[in-house]
Amino acid sequence: MTQKPYRLYGSEVSLFTGKVRAYLRWKNIPFAEHLSDAQTYKEIIVPRVGFPVIPVMVGPDDETLQDSTDIIDELERRHGEPSIYPSSPRQRLAALLLEVFGDEWLVIPAMHYRWHYNRDWVIREFGRMNMPDARPEEQLEAGEKRAGPFANAALLLGGTPDMHRAIETAYEGFLDELDAHLAVHPYLFGTRPSIGDFGLIGPLYAHQYRDPWTGDHMRKRAPRVAQWVERMQQPPQPLDGEFLPHDEIPETLLPILQRMMREQLPVLADSARQLSAWLAEHPGERVPRAIGMHDFTLEGQTGQRIIRPYSLWMLQRVRDYYRTLEGAEREAVNALLQQVGGEGFQQFEDPPHLLRDGLSVKANGAD
Repeated sequence: MTQKPYRLYGSEVSLFTGKVRAYLRWKNIPFAEHLSDAQTYKEIIVPRVGFPVIPVMVGPDDETLQDSTDIIDELERRHGEPSIYPSSPRQRLAALLLEVFGDEWLVIPAMHYRWHYNRDWVIREFGRMNMPDARPEEQLEAGEKRAGPFANAALLLGGTPDMHRAIETAYEGFLDELDAHLAVHPYLFGTRPSIGDFGLIGPLYAHQYRDPWTGDHMRKRAPRVAQWVERMQQPPQPLDGEFLPHDEIPETLLPILQRMMREQLPVLADSARQLSAWLAEHPGERVPRAIGMHDFTLEGQTGQRIIRPYSLWMLQRVRDYYRTLEGAEREAVNALLQQVGGEGFQQFEDPPHLLRDGLSVKANGAD
């Protein structure tokens, strides 16, 4: 009996749908994608998940999966080799770090460019996807209604006017670094995409490639990144390729890892301190999606953004793996971390162990 395909509820404009879709295509897993219009949210997503969110995956046995990282990890468990997780310690740690960088940091330029360069276009897209059968003027009205929270999120994530130039300079620096790497390797760690590639593809496809102004910008400034996006979205050879031998970390990846340690890690370290304090002060309370505001710095410019506990759950995946390493493997990884300015990762003060709780977290053991 032929197994039913998975059902993916999402949208082309959705960052995390782009991540899951690319994975499904490379893994050659049969799936049917369904547009998350207003009716789908009302009749399928909210009843199954409890809140409006995409992507949502429904499996062959009608089970529901939510959260792009959890979806991918469950499908890796079910569908086996070839894995998108390198087995060697330096590559695996670096791939996990770059997933966090893509998911939780590149969202800043993704949201900034979308709402400050592509706003009119994306409002029409939101309306078209929310009400695909409506008249254009009705779609525009629906898009305007949906746009407000997302446009505000761009500001909450750090995209305030005083930070625009710094965000753009940092993003263009990252584009240049990734473009230089892709001149040598088709993916981050060789000829097979890793979980790090899938972390990067979400913002780099759904926002930065597909949105018109930023897509044109990418193709002109970093054409090899645009070609990588196309490979990731339409893999020429699913299930093919290898990671580099001997646990090699390409020299061309070091500037990107250095960027993460310089830009994102201090924010994560402060988030951990703030969350630990919040949990001590609010015993038994559910952790909200944001627990205040704090500073972040890009290109010498300091702004403010929300403190997102969920980002620490993502980093915890990397920290948990790091703690399993011993002996020569730990030494090899520590040497890499020293090379990229990752002393703060080695000395990171973890909050209590976390479980994902919807779009936020809860301390392991909390009700």
